[in-house]
Amino acid sequence: MIRLAINGAAGRMGQRVIAVASRLGRFEIVSATEAPNHPQLGQDAGRVAGIDPLGIDLSSTFGGLPQVMIDYSTADGTRAALEYCGAMRVPLVVATTGLPDSLVRELETTAHRIPICLSPSFSLAVNVTMKLVEIASEVLAQNDEQVDVEIIERHHRHKVDSPSGTALRFGEIVARIMRQTEHVHGRQGVLGPRPAQQIGYHAIRAGDDPGQHVILFGLTGESFELRVAASNRDCYARGTLAAAEFLADHGPGLYSMRDVLNI
Repeated sequence: MIRLAINGAAGRMGQRVIAVASRLGRFEIVSATEAPNHPQLGQDAGRVAGIDPLGIDLSSTFGGLPQVMIDYSTADGTRAALEYCGAMRVPLVVATTGLPDSLVRELETTAHRIPICLSPSFSLAVNVTMKLVEIASEVLAQNDEQVDVEIIERHHRHKVDSPSGTALRFGEIVARIMRQTEHVHGRQGVLGPRPAQQIGYHAIRAGDDPGQHVILFGLTGESFELRVAASNRDCYARGTLAAAEFLADHGPGLYSMRDVLNI
């Protein structure tokens, strides 16, 4: 039984992590935290997540002596979690996206003292698709023909960062292998022919979509797409919990879902 702390416990993903962890039976929720001004502070974390009461109230302070903390919050929440976990030597799963570069550097530094898993997506299907994008890019990089890459992502109306961290990671993989140097976010106006070294990103925000990504490879006379889509948020929750189990058995270091899944 792994003792878990959930930071951002009242958010959409925090609620699903609590619900899935409680159903699996391999985890014990010992702490559930939220921002100091959150309206649900003091309420039972289980009830907030739509399950039976857990006997753990939402709090603005860390505690509970967890073995691993999972962070689905904001940049400020992640920074607070990092400070606590670094001081208390608690492994940390960082699932918050859109983090500033300065905070990523702090995570990298703290990973010398505690195990940290940082990933733009904790979905199994997304991470397998990243591997497929890597394979496709390696094959196409050996071809003299121009290959145009466009990345289209779609998420719910409440997502605050754009494009998604997952879309950016897909672009990083392509750019590293195929040597594209220009990243363009949307297009408007008379721009002329598409440059060969460009990767285009397009973000859609609508409804309650939990996440879709399409990576389009366009060649002369043919094209193909790699598409991955979530039908609900539990896929992310299961992946996050797998990362927590991984960290519980590993020493200090900065890990990703590729390490967790061994791909």
